Parts: sequence; structure tokens; C-alpha cells
Amino acid sequence: MSLIDQAHEQMDTWAKRTLIAIAVIAALVVAGLLGAAFLPRWWAHRIGGQANGNFAGGILLGLFYGFVFTALPFATLGIAFHKRRPWKTWAIMFGVAVLLALPNLLTLGIVLGHGKAAHAGQRTLDVDAPGFRGASLGGAIAGVLAVLLWEYLRYSRERARGQVRHLRAKLKARDEAAVTSHDRPE
Repeated sequence: MSLIDQAHEQMDTWAKRTLIAIAVIAALVVAGLLGAAFLPRWWAHRIGGQANGNFAGGILLGLFYGFVFTALPFATLGIAFHKRRPWKTWAIMFGVAVLLALPNLLTLGIVLGHGKAAHAGQRTLDVDAPGFRGASLGGAIAGVLAVLLWEYLRYSRERARGQVRHLRAKLKARDEAAVTSHDRPE
């Protein structure tokens, strides 16, 4: 194969990659625009239907969604990045974590959104799920704290096990030294 043919093949490969990247970016932009117009209303109606206009129901749902869908993604990321893994595994686990965080991301889109759909979602949550937004924030904070506590306990347990191994090795060496000193003739 000549040098010119190799250059054309490389250009074709890069052209295909560039077109795929442009298509993916365009699809993401279109999905984002459609999602911004549809998802806040849809999510607010789902939550409103679950809470059924009940203040206690809105708070309990907010605590549940905030805690579970914050703790699970962070725990998934902790598991993924705890050990050295191939980058594809990290990417997949990151994608799983984002999917697990979607309920909180949808709620965040309603709370921080400036569009008509976000405002409609805010009104829906105010009427059909009062207390949900604040409780969701409280649950998310509790979820982060729970994962941090879990990681601290896991780290301290590993550290304690390492210290026990070290002390056992030291004790074994001391016992072996004592046995060999008693076996020597004087």
C-alpha cells in the first residue's frame, strides 16, 4: 500500500469519526431541547400523582427520592473508582450512576430551570406535592453524608485490618526470635 493510499484511508477514518461526533452532538442538542420542554412537566405530574396533594406524602417522597437517588449514584461511583479498572468500565459505571441520579436531576431541572416547562413543574409540585422540593434537597444531603460515612467506615476498617496484619507479623517475628534464642546452647 502506498503512502498516498494510507493518507486517504486515515482521512476517511477521521472524516467518519467527525461526522459521527457531529451527529451525536446534534442528537444530544435536539434531545436536550425536547427534554427541556417536556420532562419538567412530566416529572412534576408523576411526583404529584404519587403524593396526591398530601403534604406528608410530598415530604416523604422527597426524602426517599433525594436520599436513594443520591446515595446509589455515589455508591456506584465509589465502587467503580475504588479499584483500577479499564476506562470502558469506568465510562459504563459513570453512565449507570447518571441513570440512577435521573430523578434528582429532573427535580433539579425543575428547581433551577428558567423555562416555561420548569415553571409549570414548580407550580405542579407546589399544588400536588407540597414539600417535595425541600425534602428532596434534605434527602440528597443525607444521601451524600451516608455515602461519606460508609466510605470512612470502609477506609477505617481496611486500615485497622492492615494494622492487625502488621502487629501479627511483628508478634510472629518476636516469637520466632525468642524460640531461636532459647534453642542456642550457652
